[in-house]
Amino acid sequence: MSDLGHVLVLAGGLSYEREVSLSSGRRVADALASLGVEVELVDIDAQLLPRLLQDPPSAAFLAVHGIEGEDGALRDALDLSGVPYVGATGSAARLAFDKPVAKAIVGRAGLHTPASVALQHAAFRDLGGPALLERVVERLGLPLVVKPARGGSALGVTVVRTAAELPQAMVGCYSYDSVALLERYVSGVELAVSVVDDGSGPIALPAVEIDAVSGTFDYAARYTAGMTEYHVPARLTAEQSAAAGDAAVLAHRVLGLRDLSRTDLIVTADGTIEYLETNVAPGMTTTSLLPLAASAAGLDLGTLCRDLLQHAAVRGLSLPGAPV
Repeated sequence: MSDLGHVLVLAGGLSYEREVSLSSGRRVADALASLGVEVELVDIDAQLLPRLLQDPPSAAFLAVHGIEGEDGALRDALDLSGVPYVGATGSAARLAFDKPVAKAIVGRAGLHTPASVALQHAAFRDLGGPALLERVVERLGLPLVVKPARGGSALGVTVVRTAAELPQAMVGCYSYDSVALLERYVSGVELAVSVVDDGSGPIALPAVEIDAVSGTFDYAARYTAGMTEYHVPARLTAEQSAAAGDAAVLAHRVLGLRDLSRTDLIVTADGTIEYLETNVAPGMTTTSLLPLAASAAGLDLGTLCRDLLQHAAVRGLSLPGAPV
């Protein structure tokens, strides 16, 4: 048996990504159990905090995707409960989860990111949506990517190739979030670069190249076996691979993240690395990208998760009120 003690894997919730989260949670829990870790998978609900206070775990692994797992609230609740956990703090998670904010931060740090405009639903309605969209097309050109400012799994994301497609794309986007990010479409090699840090500093795992059969890495392409081909490591030059890894580590650092993250990038035809977004609760399903990268690096998923939990548990000993 592991000497880590009793740990929890938190998953589920009521976000649009509930089923993906449960799948991630089951995989992490099974991987930990195979190493002898005393682990319990918990579907988060209103009884979570009383449960944590009654039987505090050594640490928790967050496999909650979407707003419930990535807007910082759950992380703040764990801090209030004195439960150490794997992943970003609540304040850092909020920065990364808000795509326009994250783009601004990494842009100031020197990373390239596609030009974009963020439109809040109320402003879009009150200031005249059609006129705003005309200005957006004039400024950014076509095609565009319309995506919720906060969200994951490509839910509510549309690639818009003509101005006539924009209004419907906005309707779809606003059904997932009150802020829409309209971003200049950038073509090239699509990458996901995972970053892990067991306490010795963040390192980039091998980049995963994403080649969706449909041409769009949407929800179905992400979670349906056979709809996307992955190349690990990505088919890049050594210089491009190093640059992609450096970009992901830089994003991880400037966003103030810890333990693990996944950054999505595009390598354009001229070799430019374009930053898209950073995920603080990467998927752990059989088709998810961090586990693919870990495997390519020779890392066992269960061992990686166990080591991150151990690191979180040790970090928790320094928290106010921690047992001596």
